[in-house]
Amino acid sequence: MNHLWSGGDGEAKAVHAALGKRRGITLNTIQSTLKRLFEKGLLERDKVSHAHVYRARGSREDFHRGLLGELVGELMHGQAEAVVSAFVDLTERAGPEHLERLEALVAERRRKLERGPR
Repeated sequence: MNHLWSGGDGEAKAVHAALGKRRGITLNTIQSTLKRLFEKGLLERDKVSHAHVYRARGSREDFHRGLLGELVGELMHGQAEAVVSAFVDLTERAGPEHLERLEALVAERRRKLERGPR
């Protein structure tokens, strides 16, 4: 996924050349992985000549947002207080600039809520 998010070529042979060879992964494994990611809805593909060319369906940020949403929803069973507290702790550990960004995002959401639906 990182390779595709970075704008890399999504054809299996190109992905293998970029990643598989140096990691000791076979072309067949790369092809199978790309196919599974497509079947899970994470990739799009086009048939070009005899090969499929894959690309990420969404951005890295969208993927992480969805993954975190699933984690919170499924594992925490609606325990929002614990999730919010843990998230703030992790953000603080990442550095003051991240905490400032979180504060700005919260302020932006508050403004949107105050304006109401349009």
